[in-house]
Amino acid sequence: MFVRSLYMNKLEKYKNTEFVKVITGVRRSGKTFILRMFRDQLLKDGISEKQIIFINFESMKYRNLLNNTSFYEYVMDKSLDGQKMYLFFDEIQRVEGWEDAVNSFRVDLNADIYVSGSNASLLSGELATLLTGRMVEVPVFPLSFEEYVQFKEFKDNPEQIFNDYVEEGGFPAVALINDSEVKRSVIDGIYSAIILRDVNERASVRNDDILTSIASYLLSEIGNPISTSKITGVLKNEKLTSNATSVMRYIQLLEEAFIFYKAQRYDLRGKSRLKTLAKYYAVDTGIRNTTLNESYRDNYGHQLENIVYIELLRRGYMVDVGRYDNQEIDFIAKKGPIIEYYQVTMQLPINSDREVGNLKKLNDNYRKVVITANKMNTGNDAGIEIIYIVDWLLENKK
Repeated sequence: MFVRSLYMNKLEKYKNTEFVKVITGVRRSGKTFILRMFRDQLLKDGISEKQIIFINFESMKYRNLLNNTSFYEYVMDKSLDGQKMYLFFDEIQRVEGWEDAVNSFRVDLNADIYVSGSNASLLSGELATLLTGRMVEVPVFPLSFEEYVQFKEFKDNPEQIFNDYVEEGGFPAVALINDSEVKRSVIDGIYSAIILRDVNERASVRNDDILTSIASYLLSEIGNPISTSKITGVLKNEKLTSNATSVMRYIQLLEEAFIFYKAQRYDLRGKSRLKTLAKYYAVDTGIRNTTLNESYRDNYGHQLENIVYIELLRRGYMVDVGRYDNQEIDFIAKKGPIIEYYQVTMQLPINSDREVGNLKKLNDNYRKVVITANKMNTGNDAGIEIIYIVDWLLENKK
């Protein structure tokens, strides 16, 4: 069985602690699979099946538990007196008032609690108020390239399938399929479900056309600074009426459904985040290529940038776009005291140090990396690492 070790290790780290483990991520990224795998590991470790309650709220089997009272009573009836309970609640956002029920389980039971959902609202509102300091987020992403290689059982020469990864992305359900037409149908279905269920239905969006147009625009502009006034102008050209405030609300909804991630600009001299012209990256390049009906070769450089950005998030970094005077640094990655700088390029330009030069101007001792899609460009320039993207994506394996 394919094991997603990154997430299993995180859950193991927090097992039997007071923290409610909140597993978040885009629809079909593998959250349910991870929960089930961790439940199975508990069974292998000797936990009795009667001590485990696993509810997937997308199943009609639990349609009568979609309010906090019936949900609470069901779990309490199945709990064993004097024994530790392990509670798994998948897509819990479908339960009205679920936050109160989960907090009550924490108070009324000796329980280890795991919840998952496809919307960032799990981490805000009443839950945050009730569980301040008592919950931990475990963000789940589609397959990393390392996982994709393992999933495909392609051990000999991973770089041969890298462009497949760029084109189709890392949704597990897609990686299991060989037929390209079926792959595109599955990706399209995932995207539609995110837009119609995780965004539109939850927020009661009044205009589907505006939402889909904004989403398509962000997909087409991956890696470019985004201006709400520019989007408003694009909508106007499409005979759709909106304003900057509404546009930002639609973008926020798309972020909350984990389909886009916002990278703010950070002024390295002023040591502050800039409020305008952020960049947006898609959770998966397969969604971008399928939705826009484009090949991975279109806007290839920015797709590489997208993959690096999501991989940095997957590795636990906070990521900004850097600005140093009039120079741009693709990514500033921070994790605790660690700071790293990244430039991403298809290849190093001939007779120019444009990609390396930006990093040379940074007068500090933090790690500086240029990631390139050209295997022949690798090396070191004045302490700046130049790494082939496939090697960088697989570096945890070395």
